[in-house]
Amino acid sequence: MLTSKERAELRSQATTIDTTLMVGKGGVTDAVIAEAENQLNARELVKGKVLEGAMMTPRDVCDEICQYTGAEGVAVIGTKFVIYRFSQQLQDQRNQSGRAKRKETPSGKKNPVRKGAQARRQAGRKVREQRNEYFRQMAIDKAIERDRERQLKNQD
Repeated sequence: MLTSKERAELRSQATTIDTTLMVGKGGVTDAVIAEAENQLNARELVKGKVLEGAMMTPRDVCDEICQYTGAEGVAVIGTKFVIYRFSQQLQDQRNQSGRAKRKETPSGKKNPVRKGAQARRQAGRKVREQRNEYFRQMAIDKAIERDRERQLKNQD
């Protein structure tokens, strides 16, 4: 079962891949399932499209393919769908070739939006403190100057 963060990461990866699986008016046939199986073994993430002549909705097609292949549905948008299944064979190839290992999903503690907001708040706080210190020092200087003027007046 995919978490929402994993699903979001896979959806973002799916935007750049081409649609390689087509489902026509025949629906989900053995040939479509075999092709989906081959593609899942080869690339883990597959984007498919349900053509207009098909008598099934993209959601139904996605669910049926996932049921037969053991994959998980990532997204269904319009006539397109994305399915994912981890491939140990592909992972072994990645490890042998020295490519990056399977990415860890981002945890909630590493939220870049929150980090940026915190940095902006901290910078704003620092600017306010500097401004307040400047005006406090100016007020002290003015008070000292007034006291000197009073002392000079009293001496005359």
